[in-house]
Amino acid sequence: MTERVQQRSERPQLTPAPQKRVAQLILAAAAVAGIALCILLAIPFLGALTWALALAIVFAPLHRRIEAAVAHPNLAALASVLLIVLVFAIPAAFVVERLVQEATVSASAVQAKIPAKDIQALLDAYPSIAPLGRWIDQFVNLPALMTSLAAWLSNLGASFARGSLVQLIEVLLTFYLLFYFLRDRRTVQLLLCEWLPLTHAETERLFRRVVDTVNATIFGTLAVAAVQGTLGGLMFWFLGLPAPLLWGVVMGLLAVVPVLGAFVVWIPAAVFLGLDGNWGKALILVVWGTVVVGGIDNVLQPVLVGNRLRLHTVPAFISMIGGLVLFGAYGVILGPVVVTVTILLLDIWSMRSRNGQVDPPNLPSV
Repeated sequence: MTERVQQRSERPQLTPAPQKRVAQLILAAAAVAGIALCILLAIPFLGALTWALALAIVFAPLHRRIEAAVAHPNLAALASVLLIVLVFAIPAAFVVERLVQEATVSASAVQAKIPAKDIQALLDAYPSIAPLGRWIDQFVNLPALMTSLAAWLSNLGASFARGSLVQLIEVLLTFYLLFYFLRDRRTVQLLLCEWLPLTHAETERLFRRVVDTVNATIFGTLAVAAVQGTLGGLMFWFLGLPAPLLWGVVMGLLAVVPVLGAFVVWIPAAVFLGLDGNWGKALILVVWGTVVVGGIDNVLQPVLVGNRLRLHTVPAFISMIGGLVLFGAYGVILGPVVVTVTILLLDIWSMRSRNGQVDPPNLPSV
């Protein structure tokens, strides 16, 4: 018995310092596991969270004015959300309804007016472009292409119907989260300041970079694309082309993608106008698409964005396309934010490595 007690007493005991390190490692592992689980829980709501954050950042100046006029935080946030709903939700509902109608009509028009023999007849009517017609017929299966286009237009309305409930839930969740993002933004900012291992100046840089990136993406990409789609749709309506709202929306969506643009729609429309003998309308559409729709980007981009989006062309392209592929529609915002924040954190790490020391974190002003 005495020998056992002596053996126990001879065993090496952990000193307070190793015990503390072990406890910190366990706590860190538990925190990492908890963060991973929280990310998995948030993935289904990532779209609503992204759009709510983007709207909160874009409408923050307006909400500050409403807060100054309305003393109660809940009423101020509710007033801001209702105003944003009036600005976005009601026009969007009207546009979606019209899109479904125009998609159905356009599908019937494509199937009725552009069979294979009609396309060949149009090409044969203009001998000067017969070589182009033979080249197109060799490399592009126009009948199959038109059939696919008609099928896409036919399925567009059904897709809206199938996804309407899911989209409605996501929209409602977006505005629900937006209410709390606006009301509790100072509390959230203070919590982030406490959790982030950054100094006062570094935290301010991080917040400012996120705000600038979201504003640049919303105003410089989405707003400009909306203007281009609107201008293209108006010209389609003026020239009497079918489904101007539908093709305006399609041109706006294509304008978001850096490699593509509204020309993907208006160039084929101009070609078919010319083949149909409407050379005047075709020329008007070409001039309008080239000068106005294509040039509006160079006019609005410096005014709306300026130097807010500090990304090289290559990272900006990767963030936009990669965000769309990885996250879907909300990747337009989330992709540039992720790339921008990562580049900033690498810059902070590089500066700390060069300096060799860092000031203790400090809470920034809110």
